[in-house]
Amino acid sequence: METHPDIVAMRNRHEMAERATSTPAAQAIESLAFLTGVYLAASPWIAGFSNLTALAVNNLVVGIAYALLMSGGFGRAYERTHGMAWAACALGAWTVIAPWVVSGDVSTTRTVVNNVIIGAIGLLLGLAASAMANERPSSRAGRGTSAP
Repeated sequence: METHPDIVAMRNRHEMAERATSTPAAQAIESLAFLTGVYLAASPWIAGFSNLTALAVNNLVVGIAYALLMSGGFGRAYERTHGMAWAACALGAWTVIAPWVVSGDVSTTRTVVNNVIIGAIGLLLGLAASAMANERPSSRAGRGTSAP
C-alpha cells in the first residue's frame, strides 16, 4: 500500500507544500496578503468612507475574499496555489478600478487613493504568490534552501 502511485503522489504534493510554506518568503507573502485583505475589508471605516455604501460593501466583501483566498494557500492546497494567486491578482485589479465602476458617486479622493494603493499591494502580493507557486524545489535549492 505504501508504494501505491496515488499515495506516493499525495506524499510528494504534501512535501512540496511543506517546503513552500516553510520558506520565510512564502510566510511573509501569506502574512502580508492576509493583512492586506483584513485592511481592505475594514478600510471604509479606517479611511472614513463608510457612508458610501456601495463601495464600503464592495471593499468588505472583496477584502474578506482576498484574506480567505490568500491565507494558508501554500500549506493546504499546493497544486491549486497558482490558480488562487491569479484570482488574488484579479481581486487586486478589481479593487483598483472599483471606485469608478461601483454604482453611485463613490470616486472621492479618499476612496480612490485608498483603493488604488491597497489594490496595487494586493495585485503585487498575488503575483508574488504566483511566482512562489511556480518555483520548483531545485530553483530554491540554489538560493540556500535544501530540496530533497
